[in-house]
Amino acid sequence: MNREQSRRFAIACLAAGVVVLVDQATKAAALGGLSQDERIPLLGDLLGLQLVFNPGAILSLGAGFTGLLTLLGVGAVVVLIVAAARARTGWWAVGIGLILGGAVGNVIDRLFSPPGFGVGHVTDFLAYGTLFIGNLADVALGAGVIVLAVNMWIRHRRVRASTPDNGVAGGPSPAAGSVVSGS
Repeated sequence: MNREQSRRFAIACLAAGVVVLVDQATKAAALGGLSQDERIPLLGDLLGLQLVFNPGAILSLGAGFTGLLTLLGVGAVVVLIVAAARARTGWWAVGIGLILGGAVGNVIDRLFSPPGFGVGHVTDFLAYGTLFIGNLADVALGAGVIVLAVNMWIRHRRVRASTPDNGVAGGPSPAAGSVVSGS
């Protein structure tokens, strides 16, 4: 790994580390101060705080397969670490770092929260209307995906802007109305 790759890997690890620390701190605060029975409105009915324990993935999908979700989460963390080591830009490293931090935050819950090792339930507390309840790890996952998508969109636009769109591979297209002769 060269110096620039090491710098980008460090950026990804720093982003991931911040996400994990903030995620775990907010989950601890939620455990200490929120109730499963009472919802605290922040923005009326749009956003509130309510404690839930999610055995599944998003929208509680796969709730009966918590152990499998833990294994998938650990596998995703490994893949994301490799991706972080191969990040080609600083922004790509930030995006991967946010996703990595979110994944690690939720895997920590799955590994160490009740009801037991490897089958723990994820602590959620951010209630989005009546849609679902999530946590800051989930917010980081979404933010990381947005950073990567914007990065890809900008890169695509730059590539298109630097590549002449002339309609013919290998040369300019004839002007509109001009005659192209074969002789």
